[in-house]
Amino acid sequence: MGEAPSLSFDTRTFHWTDAKSKVITRPQDPYNYLQGFGNEHQSEFLPGALPIGQNSPQICPFGLYAEQVTGTSFAASRSHSMRNFLYRRRPACVHSTYQKIPDNPTIESSFLNPSKDLHSIPSQLSWSPFKIPAKEVAVIDFTKGIHTLGGSGQPNVREGIAYHIFTINSSMQNTAFVNTDGDFLIVAQEGHLDIFTELGHIYLQPSEICVIQQGLRFKVDIVEKYSPSGARGYIIETWGTKWELPELGPLGSFGLANPRDFLFPTADIDTSSSGPWKIVSKQEGRYYAISQDQTPFDVVAWHGNYIPYKYDLTKFVYHNTVSVDHTDPSINTVLTAKSRDLHAPLCDFLIFGPRWDVAQNTFRPPYFHRNCASEFLARIYGPEVAGGRSEVFAPGGASYEAGFTPHGNADQRTIGAMHVDLKPMRVGENQLTFMLESCRSLLFTNWALNDSGVLVAEDIPASTWDTVPDRFGENEEAIKFLKAMNRA
Repeated sequence: MGEAPSLSFDTRTFHWTDAKSKVITRPQDPYNYLQGFGNEHQSEFLPGALPIGQNSPQICPFGLYAEQVTGTSFAASRSHSMRNFLYRRRPACVHSTYQKIPDNPTIESSFLNPSKDLHSIPSQLSWSPFKIPAKEVAVIDFTKGIHTLGGSGQPNVREGIAYHIFTINSSMQNTAFVNTDGDFLIVAQEGHLDIFTELGHIYLQPSEICVIQQGLRFKVDIVEKYSPSGARGYIIETWGTKWELPELGPLGSFGLANPRDFLFPTADIDTSSSGPWKIVSKQEGRYYAISQDQTPFDVVAWHGNYIPYKYDLTKFVYHNTVSVDHTDPSINTVLTAKSRDLHAPLCDFLIFGPRWDVAQNTFRPPYFHRNCASEFLARIYGPEVAGGRSEVFAPGGASYEAGFTPHGNADQRTIGAMHVDLKPMRVGENQLTFMLESCRSLLFTNWALNDSGVLVAEDIPASTWDTVPDRFGENEEAIKFLKAMNRA
């Protein structure tokens, strides 16, 4: 549970541990959590609400109803089986018939073929900060504020991924949302969110991520005190796979994102709302709705492992070279989602924040690169600097490189790194950037390329690379060798 806000609580400079906190959450977070990625958890809002020794007694404690939620098939192996038992005031099946409602026109879920509405990009894209709508223009909650940038695959074949932006200015009033297509990994960038799930509350703020699994109901409220302009962030939607911790290999037992730092909600119930509720269901990217008289957040107790969770990215334990060479960015993987190809993940979620750089006799910035994976980057907080490009790479915006697109930094600071006196130094202070590496090259929506209004560039201007001249052709020793071979 959080403690009273303190001006001294600051993790941006270097690491969570600098805050010297004695609690596991930030000061603004009012909730209690369970700890441990991949664990079996259980929680009671009322003591004694969980049955002992069985899942479905003839009569549950307090007159509750037992309801199972299976996130994987019944016969999945123990290592992959994901399911819960919920003990609630009324079963989730107590509702009206499904009705088709207006879709969110900026959500896309089918990326099987290029079309007039989907576009392949062979090079690079960049966006300035995505705009949060003003309340005076329109009231936009989470169901209306999701905008798809691009993706690959389709949910009904349980294969693929989509990248979305959310920009909202309103809480969800007596409305819950359920994504039957896949899992949402939500990255907070601007504003604070209070996410009420069937299994309890998750408080989310910039530098934190959360995962809400397929089929679980939730509502997203804005914490007005910390969100005067609304809220903005990113959503990575995966189909047919689950987020996992990467293997540590030779790193050993600990490091990167430690399992104990993943937080899971505790049981809580809604006792303050009144009137009917609407449940908006996203299926194949289309919206359907049911109505019910009771709140969907009536789970008094639960146990299982199919549970939403959150993670504070400033707790990440970085690893890097202590001798020479720039380590591949995969060393910064927080979570990974597997694909059918055992050697190419559907998506790796990586971060770049404050850390030490001590490499000797080395070009320390990222090397010039052609990557079989596509790369999507966004800055959560930090300076509005280009980082080697001509456009601004600002918090709340994004950039993308298609697979095998040559890329790298070419600003004067980067080129100067070839000649600087190398000393141990802190890099990335007061900033946090995440990157998505995917074996898929994305197809992009009209909203991403036009209607968002913030696309800055569809490629890097050729003049950017003037800072990278042909030095080989002017190297006296090289010319001497070439002349000796009659190749000059």
